[in-house]
Amino acid sequence: MGYTIFRPDELEFRTSQRGDQSRSLAPLSEALHNMRANIWRLPAGVRGNRHVEHVQDELFVVLEGTATLMLGDPPERVELPRGSVAAVECETALQLRNESGEQITVLIVGAPPIQGKADYLPDVD
Repeated sequence: MGYTIFRPDELEFRTSQRGDQSRSLAPLSEALHNMRANIWRLPAGVRGNRHVEHVQDELFVVLEGTATLMLGDPPERVELPRGSVAAVECETALQLRNESGEQITVLIVGAPPIQGKADYLPDVD
């Protein structure tokens, strides 16, 4: 049996390696074998990368604030208030955005834990 506890006051957030450098994440994946997970913080007005995952399904859990997901192509704007959960199947275009005036915090889980199988798409309004 194995487990890891992540407490909010003990999370270490680091700058994103790709895209908008004002985004930060607390990586959780090192404690997982069959999925990937990160807690992301996005300041007001910041957008993640619009992309299509070809292998991974993704789960978005809004921990703080109101997040916006742009889903599909053409994209549909979906607002997710605190406590909302969105399950997005692979092959669905998506983009996480913070269109609010305050920072948002979102847990993103992807399974299976395969990286590098996504296409990045142009941003849309």
